[in-house]
Amino acid sequence: MNNPEHLRYSKEHEWVATDDGVATVGITAHAANALGDVVFVQLPDVGAAVTAGEPCGELESTKSVSDLYAPVTGEVIANNQDVVDDPALVNSGPFEDGWLFRVRVSAEAADLMSAAEYTAFTAG
Repeated sequence: MNNPEHLRYSKEHEWVATDDGVATVGITAHAANALGDVVFVQLPDVGAAVTAGEPCGELESTKSVSDLYAPVTGEVIANNQDVVDDPALVNSGPFEDGWLFRVRVSAEAADLMSAAEYTAFTAG
């Protein structure tokens, strides 16, 4: 699987793209593949506080229900209503249209990995 180089990754299989203090968060292609067909997405509410490493939502697939973890700490400023309406976007474009939510970052997680580190993490 190809993990975009400009993103950072959590051990819980979320990706983060930070731009001017705002982090866009999604799950990786590895996670989407492991979940199978995503049929339901529960995202944190706009205005909610999220804490790095803590659960903040759920993804339900035909195989299981998995917690969604915040890879950064801050306030949720947007969520992707398109994935709520069409959860299959998580599978078809996890790094594009399948993004999940945006956070105004107050603290970054110390253990985010580069693309190469995440690729090695998922290979082992």
